[in-house]
Amino acid sequence: MAKGDTVFVCQNCGWTTAKWVGQCYECHTWNAMVEELPIETIANKKSAKAQKIEDFTVTFSQVETLSASKSRLSTNIDEFDRVLGGEDSNFGMVLGSVMLIGGEPGIGKSTLLTQMVVGMLQPSKTGSSKSEHKFMYVCGEENPAQVALRIERIAKQFHENVTTVKDNLIFVTTADVDAITAAMQKLKPRCVVVDSIQTVTTTDLSGAAGSVGQVRECAERLTTTAKALHIPLFLVGHVTKEGVISGPKVLEHIVDSVLELSGDRTGDLRILRAIKNRFGATDEVGVFRMREYGFESVSNPSELFLEYADTQVPGSITACVMEGTRPLLVEIQALVVESQLAMPRRVGRGINLPRIQVLSAVLQKHCYLPLGSTDIFASVAGGFEVKEPSIDLGLAVAMASSLNNKPIKEKTVFIGEIGLLGEIRSVNLLDRRIKEAKRLGFTNIISKKTHKSVRQVLSDLQLLKSKTT
Repeated sequence: MAKGDTVFVCQNCGWTTAKWVGQCYECHTWNAMVEELPIETIANKKSAKAQKIEDFTVTFSQVETLSASKSRLSTNIDEFDRVLGGEDSNFGMVLGSVMLIGGEPGIGKSTLLTQMVVGMLQPSKTGSSKSEHKFMYVCGEENPAQVALRIERIAKQFHENVTTVKDNLIFVTTADVDAITAAMQKLKPRCVVVDSIQTVTTTDLSGAAGSVGQVRECAERLTTTAKALHIPLFLVGHVTKEGVISGPKVLEHIVDSVLELSGDRTGDLRILRAIKNRFGATDEVGVFRMREYGFESVSNPSELFLEYADTQVPGSITACVMEGTRPLLVEIQALVVESQLAMPRRVGRGINLPRIQVLSAVLQKHCYLPLGSTDIFASVAGGFEVKEPSIDLGLAVAMASSLNNKPIKEKTVFIGEIGLLGEIRSVNLLDRRIKEAKRLGFTNIISKKTHKSVRQVLSDLQLLKSKTT
């Protein structure tokens, strides 16, 4: 298609022009013009209406039959399958689903997907000596030789058959989306990995690779092909300096699942979250440890996060949070010291700063703790990030423990949300959290069932200050 056959559309109001302009003439929004392909002509619309209605309609009974015959495809990585969703030991990818995985540079996105490909290309457990399916890996950022080095390293560590991988893994070195979709239609691979979507382009648009128009158009064409052929498709996405996936927001609407791989690059802990998942629970989490050869699944993350929680130190407590369908016990640490500044500092790592500020105000108002002139530093041990309010009670007790320089009795776990009036509120799935805590040997569980207010908890722990006039 010639360059002049494209149009520029305002993403705010929909105004269209044949040439790019910095400001929309209709709504006066700056930098909102994106190059797109023109809409269908009237003749094309008439031809679509002339098609038989059976060509694009399906009955509900046919839908049920189709879904029942399509089982999930396991990635052979337990934590990865958990995030993708499933039930009754049938976890993993849904055939024809499109998954977008994002993360900071160097966090391990390509390594995780390469490890998945190596595991899935191994001979099946039925005894066959050779894999019967082919995989397609689109090399947009690396050449095949670089990917091959990573494959050999992973296969050697896990004692996998490298020959099977070599015979059934097809590298695609072109960035043309039409060539990629043509290869998918001809080869019909079992799974496709595109690394990354920002490097794929179409000649129908004049924009550079990674532009809004290119990313959206290429993602739509790849998604259409994957769903038509029932091929699971992984798209690797870049992130901006703010930490969100770059490109148009519509990219996250096109795909079926949005996965986020996060963690401190200086540490070995990696966490895979499902921000969006049409075929499973959202906010599910998979925990990995980064090794020299690749990723190691952590089947019991609570033991990892509680590695140093046995030592009784003031300001250290254990709380229970929910990540998806799984309860996790984490260590909350707080350090409260006298401030040398006119405005005391509130610093959180893995904990939202507003949560620390609200809890310090509640402790000042209802428990008479002198926190107005102290610096408060709080963190979740192990680099984990907690967003749910069930850590309120544990964080408040950790702050009071550090202020009074008094440790908490071992084998104690705190579960509960704290309101502005100092009351302890119940949290969802409380019974499941308590069961997990007892399974790990915790005997003293403090929650809504045992105490009504945070003042009562601090009084029982002898951390309460008397009211001064």
